[in-house]
Amino acid sequence: MTDDKTQRAPRDAERVNVNEDYEVRYWTQKWSVSEQQLRDAVKRVGVMSKDVAKALGK
Repeated sequence: MTDDKTQRAPRDAERVNVNEDYEVRYWTQKWSVSEQQLRDAVKRVGVMSKDVAKALGK
């Protein structure tokens, strides 16, 4: 099964996938951060959304 790129929210909301444009859009809008801030946070703490949110102060 392939990812449906028309989806607004990620299929697995426990992980942040910065390799999918629609997920980057979702997470940056959800947390009101820039794409670079999101990518930096993922690089620092990994892909688990709870860890990324905490790193971003959300």
